[in-house]
Amino acid sequence: MKKYNFNAGPSMLPREVIENTAKQILDFNGSGLSLMEISHRAKDFQPVVDEAEALIKELLDVPEGYAVIFLGGGASLQFTQVPANFLINKAAYLNTGTWANKAEKEAKLYGEVVEVASSKDANYTFVPKGFDVPADADYLHITTNNTIYGTEIRKDLDVPVPLIADMSSDIMSRPVDVSKYDVIYAGAQKNMSMAGVTVIILKTDKLGKAPRQLPTMLNYLTHVEKGSMFNTPPVVPIYSLLETMRWVKKNGGVEAMDKLAKQRAEIVYGEIDRNKLFKGTVAEEDRSLMNICFVMNEEYAELEKPFLEFATERGMVGVKGHRSVGGFRASCYNAQTIEGVNALVAAMKEFEAKH
Repeated sequence: MKKYNFNAGPSMLPREVIENTAKQILDFNGSGLSLMEISHRAKDFQPVVDEAEALIKELLDVPEGYAVIFLGGGASLQFTQVPANFLINKAAYLNTGTWANKAEKEAKLYGEVVEVASSKDANYTFVPKGFDVPADADYLHITTNNTIYGTEIRKDLDVPVPLIADMSSDIMSRPVDVSKYDVIYAGAQKNMSMAGVTVIILKTDKLGKAPRQLPTMLNYLTHVEKGSMFNTPPVVPIYSLLETMRWVKKNGGVEAMDKLAKQRAEIVYGEIDRNKLFKGTVAEEDRSLMNICFVMNEEYAELEKPFLEFATERGMVGVKGHRSVGGFRASCYNAQTIEGVNALVAAMKEFEAKH
């Protein structure tokens, strides 16, 4: 039976990315050594880092004055690395979900934090709007897509202070005006690579101004000056990232990814809204195109487990919703196919017909 991967992360990768990475794991660049065992300082590996960096800059149209670095630690390390480097007097945070809340908590270890708005009391079912950002804040931190609750900020905000964004789960899915951000960071295991590497895009003239002595590894300058090579980088995930960036470019870039994301979402949300068994969980204007969350209508609540079993039997993988929301979650990152979402919709229709 064919499997359709809707996992929220680590998530689906293009098949050719998996196959090409697997070939290099067996024999990297004809060297007779595995990608898993080569030195990160080997002459054949530096071009991998250089091309991956160049493709990210090309695909996102990154302007001059920005650096791209590859680190470990996931977005969770960035929750602390961002305020360590940029929180001088006061930072502003928009609380739109679990990961935004975690980032805000870490920032409080470094200084004053102002929560400009939150949808926590409504179980994060919408993205707050019309909030004020203190003009004296060092930065505003946002999380553009919320994997657990299924909301997304699909535009670049205009704010009176530097903007920093966690784009872990929607980077490369749409065009972004990078010039509006001082920092963009993303754990790569959604749209960019396998788990293990974090991509950080930084405005370089904002570095080196922290009012505290930073541990060497927490200082962004350390990694910018060493081209991500201060310590051993995650070699295999960086190669996987390179293959994924090649795939994105070959398939039309972020503009094409954006078009496909909208097509997939229209198919799945259309069925959620049509099908009498199901309903969406968030405000329609804030629905994520990456993580489509839905539950059973109240009168059919007892069918939640049977539908999960039914969908699983038909090849759907990873459609169970996060425990804090319940129900179901169809994660539709760049590698997800129209065939995949059509298979999910077919299962929803068939289940409706039976009940």
